[in-house]
Amino acid sequence: MPLYHTDDQAMLKDTVAPFMADTAPVAALRKLRADETGFSRDLWKQFAEMGFTGMLVPESQGGLGMGHAEVGIVLEEIGRNLTVSPFLSTSVGAVAALRSVGGAQADLWLPRIASGEAIVALGIDEGTKHRPDRIATKAERAGNGFKLSGSKSCVAFGHVADMILVAARTSGASGEQGLTLFAVPRDAAGVTTDPRRLVDGTLGSAVTLNDVMIDADAVIGEVDHGWAALKPLLAAARTGLAAELIGVGQGAADMTLTYLKQRKQFGKLIGSFQALQHRAAHLYSELEIARASVMKAQQLLDEGNDGAELMVSVAKAKASQAANLAVREGVQMHGGIGMTDEYDIGLYMKRDRALAEYMGDAHYHIDRVARLNGY
Repeated sequence: MPLYHTDDQAMLKDTVAPFMADTAPVAALRKLRADETGFSRDLWKQFAEMGFTGMLVPESQGGLGMGHAEVGIVLEEIGRNLTVSPFLSTSVGAVAALRSVGGAQADLWLPRIASGEAIVALGIDEGTKHRPDRIATKAERAGNGFKLSGSKSCVAFGHVADMILVAARTSGASGEQGLTLFAVPRDAAGVTTDPRRLVDGTLGSAVTLNDVMIDADAVIGEVDHGWAALKPLLAAARTGLAAELIGVGQGAADMTLTYLKQRKQFGKLIGSFQALQHRAAHLYSELEIARASVMKAQQLLDEGNDGAELMVSVAKAKASQAANLAVREGVQMHGGIGMTDEYDIGLYMKRDRALAEYMGDAHYHIDRVARLNGY
C-alpha cells in the first residue's frame, strides 16, 4: 500500500488536528503538572463524544471498528500537542489485547471503553527497562481463582484506572510461556498505587499486588498462554507510541522552524544561516523516514501481516531516534532559552524522554530487529 493517507484518513486528520489544538494544547499540560489526577476527565469525555475511545473497538461492541492507521492519526496529534490522556493504554493497548482473545472480559470491558466509561492501565514492566519476557509477578491457584503477588513499575494512569491489565507468571521461570494476563480491578483488596511525577510532568504509578485475590473469570484468554493477548497489546502500544513520538518530533520541529524565521542575530534572521538550514533539512528528512516506517507498521498490523512484528520494532526505534533529534535540535537552535520553563520546546524534550523509554527504547528495538532477522 502507498505510504500516505487515504481520503477518509485525511478527513479524519482534518477533524482531529484542530480539535486537539483547541481543546488539549501544550498550555493544558502546564496546568496539569499541579493536578493530583494528572489528566482531564472532561477531555476524556470529549474523546468519547468524538468517538476516539472506541476507534479500535468492533462495531458489534459499540466501537467504530477502525484500524491502527486511524488510531495513529489521533496519537500523532496527541504528541504534537503534548496532550495528556489514557488513550494509548485504554483505547489502544487494552483494546488490542481484549479484542484478540475475546471472551467474557472483552464483552465486559470493550463497550465500557468505547463509551468512555472505563480507563484501563497496563501493568507489564517491573524494572527500569522494558523486559516483558522476564515478568516475575506470580499468580498462584487459590480456591476458585488466583492470588497475585508482585509489583509493576511506572504504570501510566494506574492511580485512576478502573482496571489494570496485569501480566503475571503462572508457570515457568522466564520467557513467553507460562504468562497469564489478568483483568484486576484497581480497588481490589491488596492493590496499592503510588503515583509519581515523571520527567515530563505526567504521572506513573508504582503498583504493588499484595496477595490480591481474583476470580478465575478475570483471566484474559487462557492460563499459561497470556502471550496470545500480550503480543497484540505490545504491538499496538509500540506502534501507537511511535506515532505519538512522530507528533512530538514534528511539533518540536515546527516550533523550531517558526523560531528560525523570527529570531535575529547580527541583524539577520537566524533561519538565513546556511548551517542551520542544513540541520533543518536533515531533521525534515529524518522525520519523514520515521513517519513512513510508522505508517508501514500500522498498515501491516491492520492487514494481519506476519511481517508486522519486525516493522513495529523498526517504527519504534526510528521514531525514537527522529523525535530525539528534533527535540535536541530544537533546544540548541533556541539557544539557552530552550532550557527554560518559559519556552515550550523544553517540554517537548521531556516528553520525548518519557515516551522513548516506554515499551522499549531504541536500543531494545534495534536489538529486536536484529534477532528477528536471525542475528
